[in-house]
Amino acid sequence: MNIRIMTIEDYEKVYALWLSCKGMGLNNLDDSKEGIKKFLNRNPGTCFVAENDNEIIGVIIVGNDGRRGYIYHTAVHPYYRNNGIATMLVNKAMSALKSVGIHKAALVVFDRNTNGNAFWDKLGFTTRDDLIYRNLALSDMTRIDT
Repeated sequence: MNIRIMTIEDYEKVYALWLSCKGMGLNNLDDSKEGIKKFLNRNPGTCFVAENDNEIIGVIIVGNDGRRGYIYHTAVHPYYRNNGIATMLVNKAMSALKSVGIHKAALVVFDRNTNGNAFWDKLGFTTRDDLIYRNLALSDMTRIDT
């Protein structure tokens, strides 16, 4: 198995991997080929894939805003789970964030994703009960009155 930087040429295999993972939250804008291309261009050294025999079996999408790192769409093909692949991907991504001066990383996990939440707990990611996650789809927004 090999872990390397993700490129846009990996998109079709990565998307197929995401589809193989039950409960993966995807959308047709951010997770389109164009959306991922923009993300990779903005974050060229923090997104990784795990390969085995020329097949992508794991992926982690990580970016930053200059202050915090953000983890998106971490996935390992169900057949290859429980082999430490996700942990290796997370460690690689956290090292990449540290190398660009980022000191803290955050992520969002669906509360119904028991396996995902158990994984992040095991790695030491804590739950913030003092926050409310809010979202605004700019594609649906016409204007905001203040």
